[in-house]
Amino acid sequence: MGVSVNFVELTPVTGRHTREYLRNAVQVLVLAASALACAGALAEAAAPKAENRCGWFLNPTPGNAWLTDRDGDWIVATQGGHQADGDWPPFKDSQWVATNIHYGHGCACLKLVADPATRQVARILSARALPLKNCRQDPTLKEPAE
Repeated sequence: MGVSVNFVELTPVTGRHTREYLRNAVQVLVLAASALACAGALAEAAAPKAENRCGWFLNPTPGNAWLTDRDGDWIVATQGGHQADGDWPPFKDSQWVATNIHYGHGCACLKLVADPATRQVARILSARALPLKNCRQDPTLKEPAE
């Protein structure tokens, strides 16, 4: 969505028409400024907001990953399909439960941008691994089965 402004050649105004011309010019400028402000507000309202989500980060197989928090699953990657921009959390061995060679799950917090309707993560802004006990002690989270 864009706002376009057409500029026309202005003819000098003199005499009694000067006041009317200035009043009209100010009205046009006020309307243009209002339109730009509304366009900016609409663009900002439509843009997804970054949010912090903490829970189980699962990477059970190559190319598949999601975060499960108290609200459900947030899709980070699907093999051969969607891949969120940004880095996954860096887990230490003590923060990771291996269930399929080196694939598995850990506890993490992600600052992300996602579509709330599809729960598909578009971008990970930051990610940090947490001790496993943080998720295990949270009554709203169920640890994934091995």
